[in-house]
Amino acid sequence: MGYYLDFEKPLEELETKIEELRKLSDGTEIDIASEIKRLEKKAKELRSEIFSNLTPWQKTMIARHPERPYTLDYIGMIVEDFIELHGDRRFADDPAIVGGVGKINGIPMVIIGHQKGRGTKERIFRNFGQPNPEGYRKALRLMRLAERFKIPIVTFIDTPGAYPGIGAEERGQAEAIATNLMEMSRIRTPIISIVIGEGGSGGALALSIADRLYMLEHSVYSVISPEGCAAILWKRGGELTPDDFSRAADALKLTADDLKSFKIIDDIIPEPLGGAHREPETTAKRLVEYILKSLESIQSKSPAKLIEERYKKIRKIGSLTQTGQ
Repeated sequence: MGYYLDFEKPLEELETKIEELRKLSDGTEIDIASEIKRLEKKAKELRSEIFSNLTPWQKTMIARHPERPYTLDYIGMIVEDFIELHGDRRFADDPAIVGGVGKINGIPMVIIGHQKGRGTKERIFRNFGQPNPEGYRKALRLMRLAERFKIPIVTFIDTPGAYPGIGAEERGQAEAIATNLMEMSRIRTPIISIVIGEGGSGGALALSIADRLYMLEHSVYSVISPEGCAAILWKRGGELTPDDFSRAADALKLTADDLKSFKIIDDIIPEPLGGAHREPETTAKRLVEYILKSLESIQSKSPAKLIEERYKKIRKIGSLTQTGQ
């Protein structure tokens, strides 16, 4: 059985029972197919009920689900002939950001994304998906490669944020992020960015200045994590609780629905019922559909037109409300 979040516990009990009944019926003459079918229908209805009433904090937990597909998972499912490229040509290779050249539906592209890693050993190796400056410089090097060969760029966003360690700061973390923001705004080739999990702060923004920005249905995208927000606003010597995190998540407006209503993202990519980890292949196919649909609308535009529209898109973010004197 898979990993269940706290709010999925009723579903866990039901699906555990279904699995036990399946094992019981294997190799025996006991016919319990009708009972299994009844319980499966009940489980589907319960899953639908749970996932149609998710809070922002619950969506944050789904975005962080340990079985949720990561960048390399999607690359394995949708990218042909992928060749990973390493290093920023200045300091080192950063495993928290992966990138390379491959084909999606036969179209050559540069694919870049955050990678969190599975299991303790790989998570430590990938620094839990928190890039150092060399990760962002590697990403920018690959983007310039795409620009040189006139091929599109696809980025997958999934990070709690850029790594805040002393070494990262000494090597210019803020400068690396700022440079990516500036350079991505004027790269002369199409850029499509998709938030597949967590989109945390500048660490996410440094890969998401794009012609088209999408979010998976249960992903989140915010300036700070709910835990960080709660710690800044409400920690007064005592311990914070999940209720504080939930309150912060509500205030941050970090869900895909929120970001679409603010016109920060272009669209929401639906996930299978229960989340992307339930049916990774289905989710991957939907990513391809959105990538190809985006390319149809922007690939024919001249580099100058792309940059002009990208600039206008960025400038339109936010609004000003003027009150009386």
